[in-house]
Amino acid sequence: MTERVNGEDPREDEPAGSAGRAPGETPHLDESIRRIRAAATETVSSGLDSGRALRKLISADFALARSALGRGLAWSAVSVIFGASAWLLAMGAAIALLQSWGLSWLASISITMLLSLVVAGLAAWRVSVFFDLAGMHATRRQLSRLGLFSEHDSDEDDALAPPKAPPAGGGLAPAPTGTPPR
Repeated sequence: MTERVNGEDPREDEPAGSAGRAPGETPHLDESIRRIRAAATETVSSGLDSGRALRKLISADFALARSALGRGLAWSAVSVIFGASAWLLAMGAAIALLQSWGLSWLASISITMLLSLVVAGLAAWRVSVFFDLAGMHATRRQLSRLGLFSEHDSDEDDALAPPKAPPAGGGLAPAPTGTPPR
């Protein structure tokens, strides 16, 4: 096989859309390969550039999120401190008001304590609801269907057991019971 030297082919320096060809004439095989190679190089280069830009964007986004999380936590702490002190002052004012209406100290303090317990119970209930929503149930369900991260992995006996036969009702499974999907 002979080694090719630059300058042997007169078409080598011609642009890809060679003006020397008549319209409708098919390009030579070498020219087609050069076009394909140039398009592939451009595509790979463009893909790498897009990947670099995406990596920079993700990096900047994570840096912004990290900064925002720290500042959000700091302001949340300030909010909790001032909210708690305002609640204590409001309860003190309510105790003074109840006492001025003729209630004893014990009754005034008990009423404000009961109000605080009701608000704390309501808040605890809502926290439990939101933590349940944050459980990523749909994602875990899909991962279980794929056989990944099954919640029943601790039961190794179930994994070794043969699969159950389909029900005799024409192959249709009964409707699942329990909580509806979210």
